[in-house]
Amino acid sequence: MGKYNPVDAAVVAELQQIVGDRNVWLDREKMEDYSHDAVTGEKYVHFPEAVVFPETTGQVAEIVQLANRRLIPIVPRGAGTGYACAAVAFAGGIILSTERMTKFVEFDEPNMVLIVEPGVRTVDVQKFATERGYLYPGEPSSSDSSCIGGNVATNAGGMKAIKYGTTRQQVLGLEVVTPEGEITTLGGRLKKDSTGYCLTQLMAGSEGTLGIVTKVYLKLAPKPAHVIDLLAVFDSPEAAINIVARIMQSPVSPVCVEFMDNKGIRCSEEFLNEKLPHSDKGHYIIVSLAGDNEEVLEDQCVTIDELCTAHGALEVLVADPVKIWKSRKTFGEANRARSLIFSAEDTVVPMSRIPDVVQKLSELSRKYEVTVHIAAHAADGNVHADILKEDLPLAIWNERLPLLQDELYAFIYSVGGKLSGEHGIGYKRLDLMRKYCDPVELKMMKAIKKALDPNEIMNPGKIFSLD
Repeated sequence: MGKYNPVDAAVVAELQQIVGDRNVWLDREKMEDYSHDAVTGEKYVHFPEAVVFPETTGQVAEIVQLANRRLIPIVPRGAGTGYACAAVAFAGGIILSTERMTKFVEFDEPNMVLIVEPGVRTVDVQKFATERGYLYPGEPSSSDSSCIGGNVATNAGGMKAIKYGTTRQQVLGLEVVTPEGEITTLGGRLKKDSTGYCLTQLMAGSEGTLGIVTKVYLKLAPKPAHVIDLLAVFDSPEAAINIVARIMQSPVSPVCVEFMDNKGIRCSEEFLNEKLPHSDKGHYIIVSLAGDNEEVLEDQCVTIDELCTAHGALEVLVADPVKIWKSRKTFGEANRARSLIFSAEDTVVPMSRIPDVVQKLSELSRKYEVTVHIAAHAADGNVHADILKEDLPLAIWNERLPLLQDELYAFIYSVGGKLSGEHGIGYKRLDLMRKYCDPVELKMMKAIKKALDPNEIMNPGKIFSLD
């Protein structure tokens, strides 16, 4: 990546002219938080040459035009909660942070569309919708801290994806600054659109490699009148996971079906300092049901209870929603507290193959003598496996982790799976992408990148390398 030019004094002066002195950071100490994301380990840390904080779409466009003209790499960044090193400046250059673009632009209630800037936190979108009697169903575990722009960039999934879909399904339109600094709006307020290529969906999940999102048109849903969360506890991970397909084949249409293994449960319990049900040996399936008819909802709860009990559940209970969802959402944070260095794997497979993945992870944990904690968006096949370094010497960790990953992903692809369900590829999975992605599919992606970003300045070296 030696083709790029440095951020010299002249470039700094132009950046300051565009956004003001206070919105251009050059001090290394101040930039430390922007040298990494949620991925741990020294090899994933890289300082940018400058961090810039635009506040308008026009400023974003001017910054990109400058970077394109001067051949300087530019890395879009939101809250930095990602698990793929997509928002780290490995090629140097400028990090463009959208965290000061936090306006709620418009609430179009007749069309149930909310337009926001990319720096708005996911939880604040959820709160805005709830207070007005609507639901924003995007529910990544990081929703308390992640930004909508980052959710779009990675096509974040989360708890409610089985009913409502991933972030792509929540996005009707995007205002985007292209890699050449042009401003365009893709999609809009329409429920359907067959006018040429679906560029809105292309941008969602592109991890900042094809442009910078500056406004998001979000689709809201009616808020259900009633929600009930059930906790089914099993004495083995296999028994817990095996119930998922039966639940999805039943007449019930759940909002969430989540899995946590016992190691992950006890880790969260320790982190939260709060006792969780059957934490001594239990493995969890958490089922969330929602609807407007309370009687129908109660009948669905009975169906789930009977189904789980008939297939070995130790207990099925109505869960304390605050406690149980807090324990699930802190899965990654609790693992980080246990082991500062860990690898968050984000596999996705057909739902029917989740039991095989859980078994394979157990085998790999024993073979490589590392701790693996598992949680899953079980009904959509997305298995999160956090591999913990703990007290393992760094040299041994660096030797074992790639071997474990190779075995894991060879298995994942053999059962029809993919590298990532929602975290994305970024820089972390670059080599795995090269190894496992279909060459023709990769060729198509590279062609799109070259066409839209001819100078290759927009988040270079992420998802794949053009070198």
